[in-house]
Amino acid sequence: MELAARPVDAPPTVRPGQAFIAGLAACLGWALDLFDLLLILYVAPVIGQLFFPSSSPTLSLAAVYASFAVTLLMRPAGSALFGSYADRHGRKKTLIRTVIGVGVVTFLLGALPTIQQVGLLAPILFLILRLLQGIFVGGVVACTGTIGIETVPPRWRGLMSGLVGGGGGGIGGLLAAITFWAASAMFPGPQFAVWGWRVMFFAGIGSAVLGVLIFRRLEESPMWDAMQARRAGAPRQRAPLRALLGPEYRRIFLVNLLITIGSGGGYYLTSGYIPTFLKLVNRLDSTTISEILVATSVMSFIASVATGELSERIGRRTTFLILGVLRLAILPVFYLLMRGTADSTMIGIYAVVLCFLGSASYAPLLVFLNERFPTAVRATGVGLSWNVGYAIGGVMPAIVSATAGSTAGLTGALVIALIIVSLFYLAGALMVRETRGLLQ
Repeated sequence: MELAARPVDAPPTVRPGQAFIAGLAACLGWALDLFDLLLILYVAPVIGQLFFPSSSPTLSLAAVYASFAVTLLMRPAGSALFGSYADRHGRKKTLIRTVIGVGVVTFLLGALPTIQQVGLLAPILFLILRLLQGIFVGGVVACTGTIGIETVPPRWRGLMSGLVGGGGGGIGGLLAAITFWAASAMFPGPQFAVWGWRVMFFAGIGSAVLGVLIFRRLEESPMWDAMQARRAGAPRQRAPLRALLGPEYRRIFLVNLLITIGSGGGYYLTSGYIPTFLKLVNRLDSTTISEILVATSVMSFIASVATGELSERIGRRTTFLILGVLRLAILPVFYLLMRGTADSTMIGIYAVVLCFLGSASYAPLLVFLNERFPTAVRATGVGLSWNVGYAIGGVMPAIVSATAGSTAGLTGALVIALIIVSLFYLAGALMVRETRGLLQ
């Protein structure tokens, strides 16, 4: 077991309006980020045929999830780049630039030619844009993961963690589900493979416009401002990334990865994989799928906010332990139950429970990571801890699709993967000490 960060002086005084705007901006930034990132999961079977065609549907699907994993693998690079910039130059300007970057790249994905139009150039361009998207997404996570938590009063940090990390994700998923429903209605049947998926990606430009409008009113983190005031005239500090990988924080970072890998794997194997499972295993139509996805997104938001607040009452570590046990006991079983029924109502209930636990398990994670690092390296530390863990956890859907062999084998592969990532999550929770109330 390792030591957590030391408690220090009381945080700077923050005006209620400042805290509200910071919370809104952080939640919205996370939501727009997840909206852009999740779009590909809602159209994975279509993208597979247009950019990675194969005689085997599962291999084509695995290629799409591999492109999703590529984006996740680039997120640590984005956190190292933009997180370090945010620690040195401020959270606000970094957040604005990265959100705009994500929105523009997502829009460009919708304008790409398919493999039938330009051959192998199509998947190459697709992967290049996914790489760029991953870098910008990593920067968004590093900034939204700090500015909201640093600004709100200590009593509301757990709730803010749920609103940003989980609630923002739920809102992003809800926006993606609504966009999928609207595009499916506008371009039914074969037309969806022609224009529907493009319209979904074109919607990503809205995140850039909306982000600029909201973030113009955002003030800089008071904790970062206070740190800058203390540093006035002091010698130049060591680079945040170098400090993070040094002996002082290396063990903290490595233990963080156990929880973030388990959390990320659980999320992407529930909320991330359910759209594909409903289509390929349950064989539901697009309208029913979109209705279920809207319900799961709403429940994910509720679960995240409630669990974030719970962690403020009973502690981060206790919350992790409870959720880890529930995940291990319920997630594998409910996928088996969902495969075994043709009742769309029951399928929807199972999907809601799966997404509830998948989202709840990472709701307290954001505030926990913030409490593990001081202000000078917080954006870098939070961004890298989250994104390295979620990059590794995010590879799980591609592994599941590739190892399943066929559609019939997807459920068994999912069950095994969920057990593994849930054990990672529990192991990390057992190794850390309580961090509630500690923020440097």
